[in-house]
Amino acid sequence: MPHTLLGLSGALRSSSTNSNLLREAARLYGADTYVEADLNLPLYNGDEEDRNGLPEGVNQLVDQIANADAVLISTPEYNGGITGVLKNALDWISRHTEKPLVGKPTALMSAAAGRAGGVRAQTMMRSCLVAFRPRITLAPELSLANSGSAFDANGRLTNERTEASLKTLMDALRADIG
Repeated sequence: MPHTLLGLSGALRSSSTNSNLLREAARLYGADTYVEADLNLPLYNGDEEDRNGLPEGVNQLVDQIANADAVLISTPEYNGGITGVLKNALDWISRHTEKPLVGKPTALMSAAAGRAGGVRAQTMMRSCLVAFRPRITLAPELSLANSGSAFDANGRLTNERTEASLKTLMDALRADIG
C-alpha cells in the first residue's frame, strides 16, 4: 500500500539538519511520496485572522496533514525548547475547523548543534501536541547531537548507529500506520 509522509521541520534554513533528518527518515521508511511542509507562515495574530481569515499557507498545511498517512516532525532546540516556527504553525493549525492531527501517526525527532541533540525540545514538542491528539509513535527517541557534522555532502547520515535508530523509529511508524 503506498504511503505519503509529511515532514514538518522546525527550522527554515535551506541547509537545516532537521530537514536533512526528515529526508533521511522518509528515505529509510521507503515512502512512496514525501512532502515537506512550508512552515514559513505569518506570526499568528487574532486580529489578522478576524479581518482576513486563515492564510492560504495554513489551509494548505492543514490539507497536507489531513492527506498524509503519517507526519514526521523534527525540531532543533532553541533555548531549551521548540522553535517559534513550530509553535506558530501549531497555533495556526489549532484555529482551523478541521483537526487533521487527531489520531494521525506522528514520529518526533530532533537535530541540534549541542550535546543533547534537542532532547528538551522533543519533550516540549510532546507537551505542545497533547491538545492536537496525534498518535505519537513510541520508539527510542532520536536526538541527533552535533548535527552539523552528522551528514555527508549528499545529506546522508554518516553514523551507522544513528541511521539504525532512525530506521527503528520508521519501522515503528510503519507499524502504527497499519
